[in-house]
Amino acid sequence: MKDALWRMSAAEQAEAVRRAEVSAVELVDSHLERIAEVNPRVNAVTRLMAESARQAAARTDRRRAAGEELGPLAGVPFTVKESTAVEGVPTTFGTPRFRDLVAPADAPPVARLRAAGAIPIGRGNIPTLILAGMHTRSELFGDTANPWDGGRTPGGSSGGDAVAVATGMAALGLGSDSGGSVRIPAQFCGVAGLKPSTGRFPADHRVLGPDDPGPASQALVTDGPLARGVRDLRLAYEVLAGTDPRDPRAVPVPAYGEPLPGRVTVAVVADPGGHGVHPAVRGAVAAAADALYDAGYDVREVRDVPRLDEALEAYGRITLTEFAPTWPAVRGLLGEGGDRYIAMAMERTPPASAAELMTLMGTWLNIRRSWAGFLDAHPLLLGPVFTEPPVEPGLESRDRAGRDRVATGMRLCTATSFVGVPAVAVPTGTVDGLPCGVQIVGRAFREDLCLDAAQAIEDRLGTLTPVDPRP
Repeated sequence: MKDALWRMSAAEQAEAVRRAEVSAVELVDSHLERIAEVNPRVNAVTRLMAESARQAAARTDRRRAAGEELGPLAGVPFTVKESTAVEGVPTTFGTPRFRDLVAPADAPPVARLRAAGAIPIGRGNIPTLILAGMHTRSELFGDTANPWDGGRTPGGSSGGDAVAVATGMAALGLGSDSGGSVRIPAQFCGVAGLKPSTGRFPADHRVLGPDDPGPASQALVTDGPLARGVRDLRLAYEVLAGTDPRDPRAVPVPAYGEPLPGRVTVAVVADPGGHGVHPAVRGAVAAAADALYDAGYDVREVRDVPRLDEALEAYGRITLTEFAPTWPAVRGLLGEGGDRYIAMAMERTPPASAAELMTLMGTWLNIRRSWAGFLDAHPLLLGPVFTEPPVEPGLESRDRAGRDRVATGMRLCTATSFVGVPAVAVPTGTVDGLPCGVQIVGRAFREDLCLDAAQAIEDRLGTLTPVDPRP
């Protein structure tokens, strides 16, 4: 059993520690050995926190020996994205400029996972400043490889954490998502990921100073967990949900809502906006739809999601307007070629005037209202995460055609982040040796419905990881 500890689910690991079947130290050591074995091949973990992890594990074992009750994630190792604060550890954002930017305290989601007994074991790589593109390549740490095929990107920006989870280096990963940054690497690496509703998880993204970001960053960026299975994702969700005085945006909504009457309706849209979808992804959506029908859901194909192209245009205009004043300073931190992804977007989308921005903010609310009406009629939406299988590294920064292709591929992620609703990415199988998956989108603050549906898909189609890295 001890040789296979890193293969166990997070729920199994925590239960084994609570039952004294294994020690937390043994559990951490098993993952450290796995990191030593596979990380040189994928470069997903940028900083190992071996000493502090072993110390935390020893404290867990002492508490258990003293008869204390342990948390739901007792002893479970997790990775933390390079952009999320961990006390006493640099938050580098993948750039040399911040290699010594040591955090004085844990970010709220890290603190919540720790309080539940989980143990941070390493940092997950990201694209430089989370801005260099979809592919996980940082100026400070280099490229992260997709464990299924080294010639494909693992996605991003939470790519390091997705790879760590997929390969068994950690049972859980803590990423963040403002347009697919948890869900896309989940699909590309064959794991599950949750983007919560805006306001569901407390957060504090003030890493570089005391000032908060602008309204777009406040509303769009959500922390989210990655796991090899939906049950583990649910455990993390239950721990991360709630309020915190450090984040007045967090809403005191129960983690579980009232059961819906009758069969839950699932709207199916395989090709959002009609911009095209790869046959493998269309097949994944069909397989997931069949699984949900078999599980008793009322599965209905619908024409499209609300106002997709309008949402994408407003998202881009609002975010780039907010970002424009800092671009000259940020550009110099991105390294050679790291600025191409944002630069191409800014060339095409000039900043809005004050009057235009006010109109756009009204449009934002209006699009959210349209989605609320759609999800009132259809409590769940089944669709693609990315409308292609994993693409080659750096496609989005190669040229304008590559950037447009990637932006089009992630369009449902972008739109659902814009309207602030929850979504769970879940694998459906493999095609030509690469993982496929879908996302289940739900009403605001009904993550529970998304997780239930994702579990029904997983129960019928299975899980894909852990996986040993392939060339």
